[in-house]
Amino acid sequence: MRTQTAAGTVVVGMSGGVDSSAAALLLKEQGYRVIGATMQIWQEEDPEEISGNGGCCGLSAVDDARRVCETIGIPHYVMNFRREFRENVIDYFVLEYRCGRTPNPCIACNRYVKWEALLKRSMEIGADYIATGHYAKIVRLANGRKTILREGRKDQSYALYNLTQEQLSRTLFPVGGLEKEEVRRLAEKAGLPVAHKPDSQEICFVPDQDYAGFIREYTGEEDIPGNYVDISGKVLGKHRGITHYTIGQRKRLGLSMGHPVFVTKIDPDRNEIVIGENEDLLSCEVTAGNVNWMAEEGITEPVRVTGKIRYNHAGSPATLFPEENGVIRCLFDEPQRAATPGQAAVFYRDGGILCGGTIL
Repeated sequence: MRTQTAAGTVVVGMSGGVDSSAAALLLKEQGYRVIGATMQIWQEEDPEEISGNGGCCGLSAVDDARRVCETIGIPHYVMNFRREFRENVIDYFVLEYRCGRTPNPCIACNRYVKWEALLKRSMEIGADYIATGHYAKIVRLANGRKTILREGRKDQSYALYNLTQEQLSRTLFPVGGLEKEEVRRLAEKAGLPVAHKPDSQEICFVPDQDYAGFIREYTGEEDIPGNYVDISGKVLGKHRGITHYTIGQRKRLGLSMGHPVFVTKIDPDRNEIVIGENEDLLSCEVTAGNVNWMAEEGITEPVRVTGKIRYNHAGSPATLFPEENGVIRCLFDEPQRAATPGQAAVFYRDGGILCGGTIL
């Protein structure tokens, strides 16, 4: 029989950082029975290699999370999600780059590992909820559906657009509504050993940021050089392999054009990188597929939204149109720069996520 407090039992996904640590602290203070869980997602067997990984992939994350749990006075477990992470995050990351798209591995990890796999495992051990240290806030709308609001300067709702209604109903975001400085003060006051631990900025399984090098090592296949071409098809030079590039890139092109030029298109079929001017990157129209609807089940007519086409994009006014086969088309009021295939486009209405999808 499930044993729970009046508030219920919650498993907190603990990365060893200050945000998830503060989340666990706040939930315990609110009367929940809290269990700390660090997800084992690293792929190496060698302890030295594991220790060298950054972020939530390294052994230091486990050690930090365990020390926090000891300080708070809650149990801590390590849950093995290596297979789920490899299949849904790393394999996806590699495939997208090799197909000329720019993936969002953190969004895939949120959807399929931190929620789908962790939530399933947590329910199996009798938990009522899972929680993370994301800066976001879940609200129930008048139509009965739940959505995520944009919250504060460190808003992380963009990376959470793919969560389902069932996942949202089982999710808590304790630090939602707080600013980073407040979270650090809470952690410091409670004596948590990670109160001033720096944030991890890189993709956790590629800590040196050499994406092409990681893909080469992971697949065992060498890069295939090809042509840089201009919009008319004129050959401008040789590129190192399409996994080295993303839309809007200006640096590390190795081209002497006399003025700044940019990657405007990646053509994997021809193994070509199209080079153009900054104005070639501007467009008012973005289409997206694999859409996850949050605030509504869908739309049948155009609606006004605020659209974000990358994590650090401030968002811009637009109109969203339903298309055939579940595709949505967004027409921004003003041209946007470097809408990148493979990245997420997230659309907000009244401050909350209406829907989001993958840029086509």
